[in-house]
Amino acid sequence: MGMTVVAGTIDARATRELDIPAQALNSALEQFSRSTGMAVLVDRELTRGRRSIAVNGRFSATDGLSLMLSGSGLMVRYARADAFTLQAARVTEVPASTTPSAKEAQRLGSSYATSIQTAIERRLCRSALIRPGSFRALLQLWIGRDGVVQHSRLVSSTGDVQRDAALVESLRNLDIERPVPGSVAQPVTLLLLPESSGKRMECTPRKGVSGG
Repeated sequence: MGMTVVAGTIDARATRELDIPAQALNSALEQFSRSTGMAVLVDRELTRGRRSIAVNGRFSATDGLSLMLSGSGLMVRYARADAFTLQAARVTEVPASTTPSAKEAQRLGSSYATSIQTAIERRLCRSALIRPGSFRALLQLWIGRDGVVQHSRLVSSTGDVQRDAALVESLRNLDIERPVPGSVAQPVTLLLLPESSGKRMECTPRKGVSGG
């Protein structure tokens, strides 16, 4: 069923109370549209199997939408001020100055993977809720050439919607602190494993984490 919205009648920057629980992205978008009056022009095949992050509080329509889509692997494209569509997240590529050899590309990719793990460990270890070792999660990251995470997707839930939201928020604008090599394929897939796996990330005192 379509929806008609008269352009210019909605101020997407005005704040309003939004209470949209984490849920299937299709239904979250429908609720968002009803709550804000914004027109959603999205192919359901694009949103199938994706989930939203809960939005609860006072937000502008644009900020609420941005939060809701965090971790979905999708980005907004506004057709006009009161209507939007979505597209798969992508990073604007800047041509590399040199093309590394296959062996060098492999070395850079391996080294960069270590940098990603270090940066994520440092960020996750700041919070008991998302401290590594207590949950399993599969994530995808889109990292800009400057080394800053531009988009993320939570492919599989941690089993706790509050933890899901905290995990996604912790990755927003995360700085890997190294330029991403052109040889690294996007998105980068990351698997966080529980302590029982024996392969979890470690939190150490030098990263500002107290306790055992």
